[in-house]
Amino acid sequence: MLGKDSISDTPNQQHHQHHACTLSSPPQSLVEELVPVGLPAAGGASKVSPVPTVYHIQWGATAWLVALHIGALYAPWSFTWSGLGLAVLFHWMTGSLGICLGFHRLLTHTGLVVPNWLKNVFTTIGTLAGEGGPISWTANHRKHHAYSDQPGDPHSPHDGPWWSHAFWLAFTTDNGDPEGYARKWVPDLLKDKYTVFLEKFFLPIHIAFGGLVTGIGYLVGGPTLAVSWLVWVICVRMVAVMHTTWFVNSASHIWGYKNYETRDDSRNLWWVAVIAYGEGWHNNHHAHPRLAQHGHKWWEFDMTFMVIRLLRAVGLAKNVIDLQSMDEKKRLHIERAAA
Repeated sequence: MLGKDSISDTPNQQHHQHHACTLSSPPQSLVEELVPVGLPAAGGASKVSPVPTVYHIQWGATAWLVALHIGALYAPWSFTWSGLGLAVLFHWMTGSLGICLGFHRLLTHTGLVVPNWLKNVFTTIGTLAGEGGPISWTANHRKHHAYSDQPGDPHSPHDGPWWSHAFWLAFTTDNGDPEGYARKWVPDLLKDKYTVFLEKFFLPIHIAFGGLVTGIGYLVGGPTLAVSWLVWVICVRMVAVMHTTWFVNSASHIWGYKNYETRDDSRNLWWVAVIAYGEGWHNNHHAHPRLAQHGHKWWEFDMTFMVIRLLRAVGLAKNVIDLQSMDEKKRLHIERAAA
């Protein structure tokens, strides 16, 4: 996403300093992260300890994740068909519309433009996925693209598959300076008051939403349905969305095939693409991060991009960066160079 030439820290410096708080990185990512001809791709194990230079355990985040997983364990004893149906619906809403479209392709990579009210809707839904606020989520993901599978990557499988899947979330990535970290990686998002609001009130928003779901369940079917909806719509659904996203960070950097030779170990993994609404075509994404279209072959189905196409068709999305627009820009560049 962010080019390495836009960051002052060299890989060796990054071992001692995970960010330079006084710098600002451009909010938009490179269109390509391809390996220049003749240079090898990233590979091998990182010798950098996965624990940040300043050792901060995120006790709040750890407690949040543990509590949700414990709550999900009650699923067999609280099952209802309505709870399952709502969990599936909200999995798609928060996973595809919220994380994949909102947090990832819209906020992080600016692969499309939508009206501000719709951006706020997607960002709100993404916040309800439970994976953190939009500012911290986007900052970590932009840093991941800047140092993908290199020293400084917050969640590379080179530091262990379980580290990249979940354990990295137990530690801060900001060296104890979240404001400086945000100023470096997401200066554009800090200008949006509503996005800052969602980040600041992440936990109260979830408490309120959980109370709303439980309350409606109680009104509809009494305490049994209230408990069922609390467990399935909140705990089971959020745990499922989280692991779906985490498989992109872990499995899609370990297994699968490559359409492009990139500077990292990103892979296209079909089953992650299925459960993660198109995000599993990860090598395509790392090769061309700003593209809102992740499936580049005819068989690489991208459910999230289908929604983006629909939004464009009804006039709610514009400046959508896809394969067609990228090829057109390349053609115009060649024509101008030849003129």
